[in-house]
Amino acid sequence: QVQLVESGGGLVQSGGSLRLSCAASGIIFGLYAMGWYRQAPGKQRELVARITSVGSTNYADSVKGRFTISRDNAKITVYLQMNSLKPEDTAGYYCNFQFLVSNKEYWGQGTQVTVSS
Repeated sequence: QVQLVESGGGLVQSGGSLRLSCAASGIIFGLYAMGWYRQAPGKQRELVARITSVGSTNYADSVKGRFTISRDNAKITVYLQMNSLKPEDTAGYYCNFQFLVSNKEYWGQGTQVTVSS
């Protein structure tokens, strides 16, 4: 089992910044990826950004150049720095952990990000 503890999120004005953190604990070994997904009301959950334990990253096109994902392997923590936030970034943001061999994955409880115009 892997447990995920998220922090960050909140209300910010358009153009502002927020940082999300997600710390994983449990039996963790081998290759894995951690990332953030988001889900707005009435929409499907979508990938925002993801980083593997060896540093490979991928981003949704809508956040490229504005969001940066980083990791601290020693702490098994991933960070999402969100800059130049837009109202369309408003959503529940969910941390995801996935073992890359078994594909078994775990989800955090979610944190709300609201960007006012």
